Amino acid sequence: MNSLKQHSDQDLVHLFRNGSEAAITELVYRYQSNVYTSIYLMVKDKYIAEDLFQDTFLKIVNNIRNNKYSEQGKFLPWALRIAHNLCIDHFRKVKQQVKITLADGSDFFALLPLKEEHVEERIIRRQSEHNVQQIIDHLPEEQKEVVIMRVYGEMSFKEISDITGVSINTALGRMRYALINLRKMINEYKMVLR
Repeated sequence: MNSLKQHSDQDLVHLFRNGSEAAITELVYRYQSNVYTSIYLMVKDKYIAEDLFQDTFLKIVNNIRNNKYSEQGKFLPWALRIAHNLCIDHFRKVKQQVKITLADGSDFFALLPLKEEHVEERIIRRQSEHNVQQIIDHLPEEQKEVVIMRVYGEMSFKEISDITGVSINTALGRMRYALINLRKMINEYKMVLR
């Protein structure tokens, strides 16, 4: 029997609908880092993020069981949209304004190929991650949101525009201005990012 890791998201959803609990476990494992990081970056609280992460996957499981997921091969954006909506609901409940910031930046470099690091390389990488976090924290909220969705969520600008309720051109413009601002801050603070 083929490993579940080799199956597409769509195949795993289909297997789960046909009774395979291991299929949903594989989907959770596959995307837990992306979903948890997106939640944490919004709420900036480890315990709230853990609760919302669990709520997100409970909602995903229930939606799949109730045939509320249309199989279009876009599981991650759909999961991130659910997570985003649960975060918004959370902020509405506690009557706080949504603020999206980077926590420790650790997953920012997770998109790069993994390799073994020496202690010195790990320290340098962590410092670079911290520097990236600091400069992204200084972006205007709308620009931070687009950067996070694009980098962490691996979302297209169409998906970002749908979630944020703005046009694609506005989402592209926010990303453009975010990159301009990031370059200015890197030059201003004379940062060296490795």
